[in-house]
Amino acid sequence: MTNRRHVLILAAAFLAGGWPGAGQAAEAAPYDQKAFEAAQAEGRPILVQISAPWCPICRTQKPILAALAAEPRFKTLAVFTIDFDAQRDLVRRFGAQMQSTLIVYKGGTEVARSVGETQPEWIEQLLEKAL
Repeated sequence: MTNRRHVLILAAAFLAGGWPGAGQAAEAAPYDQKAFEAAQAEGRPILVQISAPWCPICRTQKPILAALAAEPRFKTLAVFTIDFDAQRDLVRRFGAQMQSTLIVYKGGTEVARSVGETQPEWIEQLLEKAL
């Protein structure tokens, strides 16, 4: 017999990670050169997100990007994060001047870049360029 406690546990499990085998959203991962190169070699759409924990624009972008990454059409999107303050060498390598920079690749080619964008529709259009 299923009681209220079992229902709550199942609901919490679903909200935390979904049903087993269900399509999962693209998880943002700290930048890793080998993983980045592998995603490029596979021809996957890639987002490099350069942010800082103190940045209000970056905090606004995160839930928008998470919601978009959860959509089925972005299921193969590889998302790499770079800390603007702690990873200055990577920030320079990607040519970013500011935090809140979003760089989109289609395989090995950069196809779009945005700085400070917080409009969900425009961020969506940015990501679509990688598909």
